[in-house]
Amino acid sequence: MAELQLGLDTFGDVTADASGAPLSHAQVLRDVVEQAVLADTVGVDAIGLGEHHRDDFAISAPDVVLAAIAARTERIVLGTAVTVLSSDDPVRLYERFATLDALAGGRVEVTLGRGSFTESFPLFGYDLAHYEQLFSEKLDLWAALQGEGTVTWDAGRLRPPLRAARIFPHTDRGSIPTWIGVGGSPESVVRAAQYGFGLMLAIIGGEPARFAPYADLYRRALTELGKPPLPIGVHSPGFVADTDGEARELLFPHFKANRDRIGAERGWGPVTRAQYDAEVETGALFVGSPETVARKIADTARTLGLDRFDLKYSNGPLPHEHLMRCIELYGKAVIPRVRELLAEEA
Repeated sequence: MAELQLGLDTFGDVTADASGAPLSHAQVLRDVVEQAVLADTVGVDAIGLGEHHRDDFAISAPDVVLAAIAARTERIVLGTAVTVLSSDDPVRLYERFATLDALAGGRVEVTLGRGSFTESFPLFGYDLAHYEQLFSEKLDLWAALQGEGTVTWDAGRLRPPLRAARIFPHTDRGSIPTWIGVGGSPESVVRAAQYGFGLMLAIIGGEPARFAPYADLYRRALTELGKPPLPIGVHSPGFVADTDGEARELLFPHFKANRDRIGAERGWGPVTRAQYDAEVETGALFVGSPETVARKIADTARTLGLDRFDLKYSNGPLPHEHLMRCIELYGKAVIPRVRELLAEEA
């Protein structure tokens, strides 16, 4: 296995000030840029920005925020977590990220998904009745754009065809590295393999080991399709502080506020402290001291055979200063410790 790449993800969760009052979206966006700059400085491999169109998340245009980050960073890979392809146009999306890739010196990647929220569909005039078909058709068109040659595409019913079209600007690499975000659908796993895109498993609850069958399915599908090995990654929430106790106590009220709000929309009950502690102990919450988080990441990487692990470090209204400390510890302590643990097993 190649060296594990370790990244960070954020949705630009609206954070709180010292009094507990929510910050403005504008301030949150400026803070996200500062967080990414710090991540670049302390050795984090990648930063992914999620797309949402609701009041508790500030990032609705990841490419614009990534452009600001690109101008102030040197080495960190700039990506999305995820781009809601179903309610975007693949041609315009490709052009925007090809432009960003040029400005960033070839450091851009995209994670495409259907999204776990649906507010973008009515906002941009799409019918939720076409939820599956929109993603399928647009992913097919996105794949056709890779290679940046002349494109003729007429495989869809919901989007007009392209006839001998050219897309500009071209990237230096001739394509945009692409992952498919998957939450647990075998069909999506196989589709990622069919198109030759990386697999990004969104593990936000339960034991990470239960996703091993999806990683195995992806590898088998690649083999059967005659494709070379492609990367498998995991996106999971977490938080790093100086000690286990500090991490758990700092995160809990903000994690609960975030999950309870979303849960109320989806008919879930409130998160209890016992449920939270169980997710930290054996589930998908990577929370604790650098040593604790590093060991859990290393165990997950070994179990699933990962090439990438991204920690979703923003959690509800957890204040900016705590996020900055989390990023510092992740880059300076967690990343080298994970690699040390994996090297011991090699």
